[in-house]
Amino acid sequence: MSPTNPRILPYGEAAIAEAAALIRAGECVAVPTETVYGLAADATDSAAVAGIYAAKGRPSFNPLIVHVADLAVAERIAVFDDAARDLAERFWPGPLTLVLPVRAGSGIASLVTAGLETIALRVPAHRAMQALLAVCGKPLAAPSANASGAISPTRAEHVAASLAGRIPLVIDDGATPAGLESTIVMDGHVLRPGPLTAADLGLSDAAPASGTITAPGQLASHYAPGKPLRLDAVERNGGEWLIGFGPIAGDDTLSATGDLVEAASRLFDALHRADASAAPAIAVAPVPHAGIGIAINDRLRRAAHPR
Repeated sequence: MSPTNPRILPYGEAAIAEAAALIRAGECVAVPTETVYGLAADATDSAAVAGIYAAKGRPSFNPLIVHVADLAVAERIAVFDDAARDLAERFWPGPLTLVLPVRAGSGIASLVTAGLETIALRVPAHRAMQALLAVCGKPLAAPSANASGAISPTRAEHVAASLAGRIPLVIDDGATPAGLESTIVMDGHVLRPGPLTAADLGLSDAAPASGTITAPGQLASHYAPGKPLRLDAVERNGGEWLIGFGPIAGDDTLSATGDLVEAASRLFDALHRADASAAPAIAVAPVPHAGIGIAINDRLRRAAHPR
Protein backbone atom coordinates (compact mmCIF):
# COMPACT_ATOMS: atom_id res chain seq x y z
CA MET A 1 0.00 0.00 0.00
CA SER A 2 1.32 3.43 -0.93
CA PRO A 3 2.30 5.76 1.91
CA THR A 4 -0.01 8.36 0.28
CA ASN A 5 -2.97 6.15 1.19
CA PRO A 6 -5.65 6.41 2.38
CA ARG A 7 -7.75 8.05 -0.31
CA ILE A 8 -10.35 10.45 1.07
CA LEU A 9 -13.73 10.46 -0.68
CA PRO A 10 -16.64 12.77 0.20
CA TYR A 11 -19.73 11.04 1.53
CA GLY A 12 -22.13 9.92 -1.18
CA GLU A 13 -23.31 6.85 -3.06
CA ALA A 14 -20.01 6.39 -4.89
CA ALA A 15 -17.96 6.50 -1.67
CA ILE A 16 -20.32 4.09 0.10
CA ALA A 17 -20.23 1.68 -2.85
CA GLU A 18 -16.43 1.70 -2.98
CA ALA A 19 -16.18 1.25 0.80
CA ALA A 20 -18.61 -1.67 0.71
CA ALA A 21 -16.64 -3.33 -2.10
CA LEU A 22 -13.44 -3.02 -0.06
CA ILE A 23 -15.14 -4.48 3.01
CA ARG A 24 -16.48 -7.42 0.96
CA ALA A 25 -12.89 -7.98 -0.20
CA GLY A 26 -11.75 -8.25 3.43
CA GLU A 27 -10.35 -4.73 3.79
CA CYS A 28 -11.11 -2.15 6.48
CA VAL A 29 -12.16 1.42 5.73
CA ALA A 30 -12.69 4.53 7.83
CA VAL A 31 -16.19 5.93 8.13
CA PRO A 32 -17.69 8.70 10.29
CA THR A 33 -20.20 8.03 13.03
CA GLU A 34 -21.93 10.52 15.32
CA THR A 35 -19.19 9.88 17.92
CA VAL A 36 -15.78 9.61 16.17
CA TYR A 37 -14.54 8.14 12.88
CA GLY A 38 -14.55 4.33 12.99
CA LEU A 39 -12.35 1.76 11.26
CA ALA A 40 -14.90 -0.69 9.85
CA ALA A 41 -14.53 -4.29 8.68
CA ASP A 42 -16.80 -7.31 8.35
CA ALA A 43 -17.32 -8.55 11.91
CA THR A 44 -17.96 -12.09 10.65
CA ASP A 45 -14.60 -12.35 8.85
CA SER A 46 -11.69 -13.22 11.16
CA ALA A 47 -9.03 -12.13 8.65
CA ALA A 48 -10.77 -8.77 8.11
CA VAL A 49 -11.01 -8.19 11.86
CA ALA A 50 -7.34 -9.07 12.20
CA GLY A 51 -6.73 -6.30 9.67
CA ILE A 52 -8.28 -3.78 12.08
CA TYR A 53 -5.94 -4.86 14.87
CA ALA A 54 -2.97 -4.71 12.48
CA ALA A 55 -3.85 -1.26 11.11
CA LYS A 56 -4.33 0.20 14.59
CA GLY A 57 -1.55 -1.73 16.32
CA ARG A 58 -4.27 -2.60 18.84
CA PRO A 59 -3.70 -5.18 21.60
CA SER A 60 -5.65 -8.35 20.79
CA PHE A 61 -7.00 -8.52 24.36
CA ASN A 62 -8.94 -5.30 23.73
CA PRO A 63 -12.37 -6.16 22.24
CA LEU A 64 -14.13 -4.23 19.47
CA ILE A 65 -17.54 -2.56 19.21
CA VAL A 66 -19.80 -4.08 16.56
CA HIS A 67 -22.13 -1.73 14.68
CA VAL A 68 -25.47 -3.06 13.43
CA ALA A 69 -28.37 -1.54 11.52
CA ASP A 70 -31.08 -1.95 14.16
CA LEU A 71 -32.23 -3.71 17.31
CA ALA A 72 -33.57 -6.70 15.38
CA VAL A 73 -30.09 -7.47 14.03
CA ALA A 74 -28.57 -6.92 17.47
CA GLU A 75 -30.96 -9.45 19.03
CA ARG A 76 -29.73 -12.10 16.60
CA ILE A 77 -26.19 -11.55 17.86
CA ALA A 78 -26.63 -11.02 21.60
CA VAL A 79 -28.98 -11.97 24.44
CA PHE A 80 -30.99 -8.99 25.71
CA ASP A 81 -32.65 -8.82 29.09
CA ASP A 82 -35.54 -6.41 29.68
CA ALA A 83 -33.31 -3.63 31.00
CA ALA A 84 -30.94 -3.75 28.02
CA ARG A 85 -33.84 -3.88 25.56
CA ASP A 86 -35.40 -0.84 27.23
CA LEU A 87 -32.14 1.13 26.85
CA ALA A 88 -31.84 0.04 23.21
CA GLU A 89 -35.40 1.05 22.40
CA ARG A 90 -34.93 4.46 24.02
CA PHE A 91 -31.42 5.37 22.86
CA TRP A 92 -30.79 3.52 19.58
CA PRO A 93 -29.82 4.68 17.09
CA GLY A 94 -27.35 6.77 19.04
CA PRO A 95 -24.09 6.92 21.00
CA LEU A 96 -24.85 4.02 23.34
CA THR A 97 -22.94 0.72 23.34
CA LEU A 98 -24.41 -2.25 25.22
CA VAL A 99 -22.19 -5.12 26.41
CA LEU A 100 -24.28 -8.30 26.36
CA PRO A 101 -23.86 -12.09 26.33
CA VAL A 102 -23.00 -13.18 22.80
CA ARG A 103 -25.31 -15.80 21.27
CA ALA A 104 -23.93 -19.16 20.27
CA GLY A 105 -23.88 -19.29 16.49
CA SER A 106 -23.93 -15.50 16.17
CA GLY A 107 -21.43 -15.71 13.31
CA ILE A 108 -19.26 -12.99 14.85
CA ALA A 109 -15.52 -13.67 14.60
CA SER A 110 -14.10 -14.61 18.00
CA LEU A 111 -11.31 -12.06 17.57
CA VAL A 112 -13.97 -9.32 17.86
CA THR A 113 -14.78 -10.29 21.44
CA ALA A 114 -11.15 -10.97 22.41
CA GLY A 115 -12.22 -14.34 23.80
CA LEU A 116 -14.89 -12.90 26.12
CA GLU A 117 -18.40 -14.33 26.40
CA THR A 118 -19.87 -10.89 25.84
CA ILE A 119 -20.09 -8.59 22.83
CA ALA A 120 -20.28 -4.79 22.58
CA LEU A 121 -23.07 -3.66 20.22
CA ARG A 122 -24.22 -0.29 18.94
CA VAL A 123 -26.78 1.01 16.44
CA PRO A 124 -25.23 4.21 15.04
CA ALA A 125 -27.26 7.28 14.10
CA HIS A 126 -24.84 8.70 11.48
CA ARG A 127 -25.95 8.55 7.85
CA ALA A 128 -22.58 7.33 6.56
CA MET A 129 -22.29 4.31 8.87
CA GLN A 130 -25.97 3.47 8.41
CA ALA A 131 -25.58 3.63 4.61
CA LEU A 132 -22.50 1.39 4.77
CA LEU A 133 -24.31 -1.13 6.98
CA ALA A 134 -27.24 -1.19 4.55
CA VAL A 135 -25.08 -1.82 1.48
CA CYS A 136 -22.79 -4.36 3.17
CA GLY A 137 -25.60 -6.27 4.85
CA LYS A 138 -23.17 -7.41 7.55
CA PRO A 139 -22.41 -6.31 11.12
CA LEU A 140 -19.32 -4.11 11.10
CA ALA A 141 -16.63 -4.12 13.76
CA ALA A 142 -15.49 -0.51 14.05
CA PRO A 143 -13.20 0.87 16.76
CA SER A 144 -11.92 4.43 16.41
CA ALA A 145 -9.94 4.98 13.20
CA ASN A 146 -6.56 5.88 14.69
CA ALA A 147 -3.39 4.18 15.83
CA SER A 148 -4.07 2.41 19.12
CA GLY A 149 -3.77 4.66 22.15
CA ALA A 150 -3.51 7.85 20.08
CA ILE A 151 -5.98 10.73 19.95
CA SER A 152 -9.34 9.68 18.53
CA PRO A 153 -10.25 11.11 15.10
CA THR A 154 -13.14 13.52 14.66
CA ARG A 155 -12.21 14.56 11.09
CA ALA A 156 -11.13 12.64 7.99
CA GLU A 157 -7.73 14.32 8.02
CA HIS A 158 -7.10 13.01 11.55
CA VAL A 159 -7.62 9.47 10.22
CA ALA A 160 -5.38 10.01 7.21
CA ALA A 161 -2.55 11.34 9.39
CA SER A 162 -2.81 8.53 11.96
CA LEU A 163 -3.27 5.58 9.57
CA ALA A 164 -1.31 6.70 6.51
CA GLY A 165 -0.23 3.68 4.48
CA ARG A 166 -2.33 1.29 6.58
CA ILE A 167 -5.85 1.55 5.11
CA PRO A 168 -7.15 2.25 1.58
CA LEU A 169 -10.08 4.64 2.10
CA VAL A 170 -11.66 7.27 4.35
CA ILE A 171 -15.21 8.48 3.81
CA ASP A 172 -15.29 12.19 4.65
CA ASP A 173 -18.54 13.61 6.02
CA GLY A 174 -17.06 16.46 8.02
CA ALA A 175 -16.49 16.73 11.74
CA THR A 176 -18.31 14.22 13.92
CA PRO A 177 -21.11 15.89 15.92
CA ALA A 178 -20.57 14.35 19.38
CA GLY A 179 -16.77 14.26 19.30
CA LEU A 180 -16.52 11.60 22.04
CA GLU A 181 -16.77 7.82 21.84
CA SER A 182 -20.04 6.17 22.82
CA THR A 183 -21.18 5.57 26.36
CA ILE A 184 -20.67 1.88 27.23
CA VAL A 185 -23.11 0.12 29.57
CA MET A 186 -22.93 -3.41 31.00
CA ASP A 187 -25.28 -4.95 33.56
CA GLY A 188 -26.81 -1.57 34.34
CA HIS A 189 -23.45 0.13 34.99
CA VAL A 190 -21.59 2.73 32.92
CA LEU A 191 -18.23 1.19 31.98
CA ARG A 192 -17.14 4.16 29.87
CA PRO A 193 -18.80 7.58 30.13
CA GLY A 194 -19.72 9.23 26.84
CA PRO A 195 -22.21 11.59 25.17
CA LEU A 196 -25.09 9.98 27.08
CA THR A 197 -24.65 10.48 30.82
CA ALA A 198 -25.69 8.09 33.57
CA ALA A 199 -28.51 10.52 34.36
CA ASP A 200 -29.69 10.48 30.73
CA LEU A 201 -29.80 6.69 30.87
CA GLY A 202 -31.47 6.52 34.27
CA LEU A 203 -28.43 4.82 35.81
CA SER A 204 -27.14 6.03 39.14
CA ASP A 205 -23.56 4.82 39.23
CA ALA A 206 -20.49 3.69 37.35
CA ALA A 207 -19.16 0.15 37.43
CA PRO A 208 -16.44 -0.49 40.01
CA ALA A 209 -12.97 -0.84 38.51
CA SER A 210 -12.00 -4.50 38.25
CA GLY A 211 -8.58 -4.18 36.67
CA THR A 212 -9.79 -6.53 33.92
CA ILE A 213 -10.70 -5.63 30.35
CA THR A 214 -14.41 -6.46 30.01
CA ALA A 215 -15.32 -4.11 27.15
CA PRO A 216 -13.76 -1.75 24.59
CA GLY A 217 -12.19 1.53 25.69
CA GLN A 218 -11.04 0.51 29.18
CA LEU A 219 -7.26 0.80 28.84
CA ALA A 220 -5.77 3.18 31.42
CA SER A 221 -3.57 4.89 28.81
CA HIS A 222 -5.64 5.83 25.78
CA TYR A 223 -6.63 8.76 23.54
CA ALA A 224 -3.13 10.13 24.09
CA PRO A 225 -1.16 12.83 22.24
CA GLY A 226 2.53 12.34 21.61
CA LYS A 227 3.45 15.13 24.03
CA PRO A 228 3.22 15.31 27.85
CA LEU A 229 -0.23 16.45 28.97
CA ARG A 230 -0.93 18.39 32.18
CA LEU A 231 -4.49 18.67 33.49
CA ASP A 232 -6.32 21.32 35.54
CA ALA A 233 -4.00 24.08 34.36
CA VAL A 234 -5.03 27.64 35.17
CA GLU A 235 -2.06 29.08 33.26
CA ARG A 236 0.67 27.80 30.96
CA ASN A 237 4.06 26.70 32.27
CA GLY A 238 7.05 27.41 30.06
CA GLY A 239 6.31 26.69 26.43
CA GLU A 240 3.15 24.62 26.92
CA TRP A 241 0.26 24.83 24.47
CA LEU A 242 -2.69 25.74 26.68
CA ILE A 243 -6.18 24.51 25.83
CA GLY A 244 -8.59 26.75 27.68
CA PHE A 245 -12.14 26.38 28.93
CA GLY A 246 -14.58 29.05 30.07
CA PRO A 247 -12.76 32.06 31.53
CA ILE A 248 -9.32 30.48 31.11
CA ALA A 249 -8.13 31.48 27.66
CA GLY A 250 -5.30 29.74 25.87
CA ASP A 251 -3.83 29.01 22.46
CA ASP A 252 -7.13 27.20 21.82
CA THR A 253 -10.31 26.66 23.82
CA LEU A 254 -12.78 23.85 24.30
CA SER A 255 -15.54 26.39 24.89
CA ALA A 256 -15.10 30.07 25.68
CA THR A 257 -18.64 30.14 27.11
CA GLY A 258 -18.13 27.08 29.31
CA ASP A 259 -20.53 24.93 27.27
CA LEU A 260 -19.73 21.27 28.06
CA VAL A 261 -21.44 19.90 24.94
CA GLU A 262 -19.34 22.22 22.76
CA ALA A 263 -16.26 21.18 24.75
CA ALA A 264 -16.95 17.50 24.10
CA SER A 265 -17.34 18.08 20.37
CA ARG A 266 -14.05 20.03 20.24
CA LEU A 267 -11.92 17.93 22.62
CA PHE A 268 -10.07 15.60 20.26
CA ASP A 269 -9.79 18.24 17.52
CA ALA A 270 -8.12 20.57 20.04
CA LEU A 271 -5.75 17.82 21.17
CA HIS A 272 -4.80 17.11 17.55
CA ARG A 273 -3.99 20.81 17.00
CA ALA A 274 -1.97 20.95 20.19
CA ASP A 275 -0.03 17.83 19.25
CA ALA A 276 0.76 19.31 15.82
CA SER A 277 2.00 22.60 17.31
CA ALA A 278 5.64 23.45 17.97
CA ALA A 279 5.04 23.45 21.73
CA PRO A 280 6.89 20.72 23.68
CA ALA A 281 3.97 19.99 26.02
CA ILE A 282 0.21 20.49 26.41
CA ALA A 283 -1.86 21.83 29.29
CA VAL A 284 -5.65 21.75 29.62
CA ALA A 285 -7.79 24.00 31.80
CA PRO A 286 -10.10 22.46 34.42
CA VAL A 287 -13.39 21.07 33.09
CA PRO A 288 -16.33 20.66 35.51
CA HIS A 289 -16.88 17.03 36.50
CA ALA A 290 -20.62 17.02 35.85
CA GLY A 291 -22.86 15.83 33.03
CA ILE A 292 -20.87 15.20 29.86
CA GLY A 293 -17.90 16.76 31.67
CA ILE A 294 -17.46 13.36 33.34
CA ALA A 295 -16.77 11.81 29.92
CA ILE A 296 -14.45 14.68 28.92
CA ASN A 297 -12.42 14.24 32.12
CA ASP A 298 -12.32 10.46 31.59
CA ARG A 299 -10.67 10.97 28.19
CA LEU A 300 -8.30 13.63 29.51
CA ARG A 301 -7.24 11.47 32.46
CA ARG A 302 -6.37 8.58 30.15
CA ALA A 303 -4.65 10.91 27.67
CA ALA A 304 -2.40 12.11 30.52
CA HIS A 305 -1.78 8.62 31.94
CA PRO A 306 1.90 7.58 31.83
CA ARG A 307 2.61 5.09 29.04
